[in-house]
Amino acid sequence: MLGLFRRKRHERAGFALYTAAVRAARDPWFYTALGVPDTLDGRFDLVGVHVFLIIDRLQEAPEPGPGLAQALFDAMFADMDFNLREMGVGDMSVGKRVKEMWEAFHGRAVVYAAALQCDDDAALVQALARNVWRGEAPAGAPEALAALMRRHDVALADMPTASFDGEAFRFPAAETVQA
Repeated sequence: MLGLFRRKRHERAGFALYTAAVRAARDPWFYTALGVPDTLDGRFDLVGVHVFLIIDRLQEAPEPGPGLAQALFDAMFADMDFNLREMGVGDMSVGKRVKEMWEAFHGRAVVYAAALQCDDDAALVQALARNVWRGEAPAGAPEALAALMRRHDVALADMPTASFDGEAFRFPAAETVQA
């Protein structure tokens, strides 16, 4: 019974973290100042950046960190499944599309994590330009997003794991973190 309670609590926290990532990714600054395309792909990539940052922080934390990271991942891809169905994607192809999205997210996460861990700004900037803007980034935009990711990464590292377990988690507004 305790395991079921813990799982449900993690599910709620995962959904709350996902909601915070989506809220952060919807910050108009990304679309106006950085020229991120306001498309399904652009929004997916910004949500992915924010979800990645949280998951990356929680994976190495003591419990409940890894459980919350998994719950966040599950919430993200449950939402992707739901949204594809809402957009009218046929039942037979939803699974394939979600798998493609999972693989895209995983590939990006691996590259972002390696770049952040090695302090390789050039690799992070290149990955962001390739993924978020599909190689057509406005001048300075990938560098600004990379700097924001680094600042968020440092801020998240300083947060106690308990801060991630609830509705109160928020990313700072993007424009307040830059520079």
